[in-house]
Amino acid sequence: MATVRFRPALLHTLRRYDKATLRQDLMAGVTVGIVALPLAMAFAIASGVPPQAGIFTAVIAGFLTSLLGGSKTSVSGPTGAFIVIIYGIVVKYGLANLIICTFMAGAMLVLMGLLRLGQVIKFFPMPLITGFTNGIAVLILLTQLKDFFGLPIGSMPSGFFAVVDILRHTINQFDPPTVAVSVASLLLILLWPKALNQKLPGPFVALVLATLTVSLFSLPLATIGSKFGGIPQGLPELHGLAFDPEHLSDLLAPAFTIALLGAIESLLCAVVADNLTGDKHDANQELIAQGIANMVVPFFGGIPATGAIARTATNINNGGKTPVSGIMHALFLLLVILIAAPLAAYIPLAVLAAILIAVAIKMGDWDIRKAAQFPKRDTLVLVVTFALTVIFDLTIAVQIGLMMAAVFFIQRMAGSTSVQELKAEHQQLYERHSIAGKHIPDGCIAYRIEGALFFGATDRIEAIANARPEARVIILQLHRLVMLDTTGLLALSALNRHLKAQGRTLILCGAGTEVMQMLKQARLAREMGNRNIQPDLTTALQHAEEILTAGVVWA
Repeated sequence: MATVRFRPALLHTLRRYDKATLRQDLMAGVTVGIVALPLAMAFAIASGVPPQAGIFTAVIAGFLTSLLGGSKTSVSGPTGAFIVIIYGIVVKYGLANLIICTFMAGAMLVLMGLLRLGQVIKFFPMPLITGFTNGIAVLILLTQLKDFFGLPIGSMPSGFFAVVDILRHTINQFDPPTVAVSVASLLLILLWPKALNQKLPGPFVALVLATLTVSLFSLPLATIGSKFGGIPQGLPELHGLAFDPEHLSDLLAPAFTIALLGAIESLLCAVVADNLTGDKHDANQELIAQGIANMVVPFFGGIPATGAIARTATNINNGGKTPVSGIMHALFLLLVILIAAPLAAYIPLAVLAAILIAVAIKMGDWDIRKAAQFPKRDTLVLVVTFALTVIFDLTIAVQIGLMMAAVFFIQRMAGSTSVQELKAEHQQLYERHSIAGKHIPDGCIAYRIEGALFFGATDRIEAIANARPEARVIILQLHRLVMLDTTGLLALSALNRHLKAQGRTLILCGAGTEVMQMLKQARLAREMGNRNIQPDLTTALQHAEEILTAGVVWA
């Protein structure tokens, strides 16, 4: 096995670092810090831990992952994906064992990186990821209804049916002032203009306005001060870990769930960052950094952390160029703790609930039409994973979802494999797919896809996007494509949009009956334009010649 080279992205970027880049990283870091402040507190409270645990996690994990990670622009911290898992651990095993779970999960992440499992994300099909992400979003929304409506509930239970039952019996006891603040905050966040959101994030504006409103009008709403006594001012204190031998074996499963979800979220976040910047992250280095961060935060009372996609996108959109911006975001949050911590006592829980409900709405993919466009097997994986996440827990959902996806994949691969005797009369049939005797015009490049284009092989398609930028027309020959799944369809669609944005044209040719049917069902054929779907290589090259001669992009 090849050894892992420990080389953080920060070392590479510092070689050509200058004052202009520092200014961009500083401004981006402050903006991300403003976004992270309300989210860190909200995620912590929703997870059943004090708000300072979220801020301490954002500071420590944000600093360490930017310092040691394999992505230049990813920002880490507490995320909504962990809320349900953390809350369940706290209710069942207590806060002390959550800290142990976090440390164990960190060790597992480091081990994943050392074993070069950084490509683990490729083995999780998109329907599975969408299913449990939507399930987590629903659970986050349900758990926040208590504070959103000001219901007289001491603490929310951890089971889905128990949550629904207690909400059903108490929903008519809502508090009108709390609802007014919650609804106003939620509408402000959801309707806040995108143009303003880059410089002045909607959640931060909602937090400030709600806090001022409650304080000025002396509204009797629950606040961080009334529930937690505020946030301590000063540096986080170092604590030892108290291992509990009695529950250690019980903690392995939740710790593995945290590690697995942390790996998926971190690597997804790094992929999103790469797509936005054109960069390439080191997946194994990123896992090691995330693991180290999750091994350190427990000593300061922190909770599990992972790459945060929304904060990463905010970082990039505001000019963040290097890991220094992530470090600046952590230092900004630390400065807030040292200077303005007492003001947090006045923040109403209603606005934090509104922030989390907005997060839940945005983190889910609620377009039901997508599921109807793709193969029924993938849709079934999505629905089952979603249902199991909501009703039971993420561990069961991922296990069964992966098993279903694997079984369906094996069935489809086996069904597409055949052995045929080649005969002399086939020569004429296959001539139209051969490159022999054909001319590829200048400005055009042709590729042939062989085998299966599925969730474990889409990186081949992604590599085409940035290869040979001088080529204005890219031809993909599909006659040897034996299997195509939803993730492969999405990769082809993303490649088409990427090339079109650059004024380039993608042509698909030679697709078999089943592949062509999927292209039509997923509306990719309509998206590309009928003339960019050709029956064979000969007609594809003729169409490419027409495009290059005309000098326009066909759609």
